[in-house]
Amino acid sequence: MSDTSSANKRIAKNTLLLYVRMLFTMSISLFTSRVILSNLGVEDFGIVNVVGGVVSMFSVLSGSMSSSISRFITFELGAGDKQRLKTVFTTGINIQLGMSVLILLVAELVGVWFLNCKMNIPEERLYAANWVFQFSILSFILGLLSVPYNAAIIAHEKMSAFAYISIIEVTLKLIIVYLLTISPFDRLITYSFLFMMIGVLIRIIYGYYCKKHFEECTYHFVYDKGILKSMTSLAGWNFLGNGAFLLNTQGVNILMNMYFGVAINAARGVASSVDAALKQFVNNFTTAVNPRTTKSCAKRELDNMHKLVCVSSKFSAFLMLFFAVPIILETDTILHIWLKNPPEYASVFLKWIIISSFMDTVLANSLVTSMFATGNIKRYQIIVTSIGCLVFPLSWIAFEIGLEPQFGYIIYFIIYTILLFVRLHLLRDMVKLPPMMYIRDVLYRLLPTMVISFAFPSVLMFTMEEGIVRFITVLITSVAFTSLSIYYIGFVDKERKYIIHKIQILTSKFIKQ
Repeated sequence: MSDTSSANKRIAKNTLLLYVRMLFTMSISLFTSRVILSNLGVEDFGIVNVVGGVVSMFSVLSGSMSSSISRFITFELGAGDKQRLKTVFTTGINIQLGMSVLILLVAELVGVWFLNCKMNIPEERLYAANWVFQFSILSFILGLLSVPYNAAIIAHEKMSAFAYISIIEVTLKLIIVYLLTISPFDRLITYSFLFMMIGVLIRIIYGYYCKKHFEECTYHFVYDKGILKSMTSLAGWNFLGNGAFLLNTQGVNILMNMYFGVAINAARGVASSVDAALKQFVNNFTTAVNPRTTKSCAKRELDNMHKLVCVSSKFSAFLMLFFAVPIILETDTILHIWLKNPPEYASVFLKWIIISSFMDTVLANSLVTSMFATGNIKRYQIIVTSIGCLVFPLSWIAFEIGLEPQFGYIIYFIIYTILLFVRLHLLRDMVKLPPMMYIRDVLYRLLPTMVISFAFPSVLMFTMEEGIVRFITVLITSVAFTSLSIYYIGFVDKERKYIIHKIQILTSKFIKQ
């Protein structure tokens, strides 16, 4: 069996495992979100969302380093240097420990002041909000310390570990929902505390698994100035990109709180939870492919890397499209079935956040991975960040002149659409990816596929009376037309033959049984 064939089968197996994980976790997560909103109420749910947003702002200090660690572990594994791999892992742990101390200090000195003096939170819930903040900080730090271990799992392409551990995690979150309904204490504080305790347990499980299965994941203090400098240098420039993204998401979330109150944050929280579930669906595929992309770069197999980037982008978009069509067309019905009484603006927020996801995540993910694999990201981050940072001030201006809160999403979509083409231009020099290759193989296939997928279900939506019958009809026709348009327009001949071949194999196995 060829290396390419073996790699493709590994990607397929890992993708399948991640989807099994996703279907279970997404079902539980959507159910728990409904119960949590019902038990906490719109006000407390909004507090959880906006306080979590404040904590997320501190990830600008850590997210850049986390990406750097992941890249170096995957790169060294691809290069085959085991001793250097061990040093990289240990250096990653040291960096995250130092980062944790720094974030804790900044959070307690700056974050607490901002929460109590600048946030728009009802006075009677400020005490509970402070407890939410403290537990959120601890949960965040636990996540930081798990990054090198998670990176090792992804680099080794052991996605079954994520599947099993995630099942444990969502099961524990389901238990939280039950405990929340019977808790005699403040439910907001109880929820935040129990959520933090899950983080403690999951951190222990990840650590145990990695130490047992990967020889480089045993910590021994090592100081390698060269590796430390390389990792921090890469992270330093990535800091700009992460900062812009967080300013454009959690920063705008805080702006909405200041201009419209916690009820808007509840609506944004609902939209974000659905978007996160959909992105998880797409990211399961890219998570399986990305290590291949980085390893191809390490081996200087650029042609293979270009193919992986285009295939990853196209298939990610098609996967997203299956969900995007029915959700965008039947947003109100879905939210009422799910939440019964969704917060105001949840519907319009959900539509725009899904549309935006095509630009900021679905199509961009593989491009960002190829950029990061090079390790030379200075020019890229300066240009992309300079443009991306426009979202926050433009949203601020929009709210200041009295525009509706959804304009924050509209501005975000416009800026990140521009950034998609900027990224293509920059990657032409960085990894020799021809922009026309991406436009031809991805965008020219995607755009007509999207038009056809939306066309007929939209006609049904506008001609039928709103209700469960219309919802089911639109859902079925959306899946059918999306499948047909992907097969006949989105796929090339080679991909169609591959799909038919796989269906024939599965059919024959079923008949034999």
